[in-house]
Amino acid sequence: MDIIGVAVTAADARPFHSMAAHREKGARRRWCCCGTPGRVSSVCNDVVGDICGIVSGTTAAVIVVRLRRRWICVSVLLSVAITALISGLTIGGKALGKTFAMNKSTQVVYWAGRFLHLFHR
Repeated sequence: MDIIGVAVTAADARPFHSMAAHREKGARRRWCCCGTPGRVSSVCNDVVGDICGIVSGTTAAVIVVRLRRRWICVSVLLSVAITALISGLTIGGKALGKTFAMNKSTQVVYWAGRFLHLFHR
C-alpha cells in the first residue's frame, strides 16, 4: 500500500483529467485519488502500513514459537534472527516499492484506479 500512497503523491493529475474527459473506465476513481493526495497517502502509508507492520511482527512471533516447539530449543538468537529477517524483508520491500512508485507513479495510479473501478457500481 505504500506504493499507492507514494505514487498518488508523486503523480501528475493532468493525464487523469484527460482520461476522465474521454470517459475511460476507472478514470474518475483515478482523478479522485489525485485530487486528494494527502488523504490517500495518509491512509495508505500510515494506517495500512502500521497494520502490515503489526501483522508481520505477529507472524514472526508465531514462527519463532513453532520453531522452538519443534526443535525444543530456548535460544534467544533464534528469535532475534527470525525477527531480523522478517523486519528486513518488510522494510526492504517497502523501500523498493517506494522507489518504484516514484519512477512509475502514473502507471501505479492508473492500475489502482482500474482495480477500484471493479468495486464501484
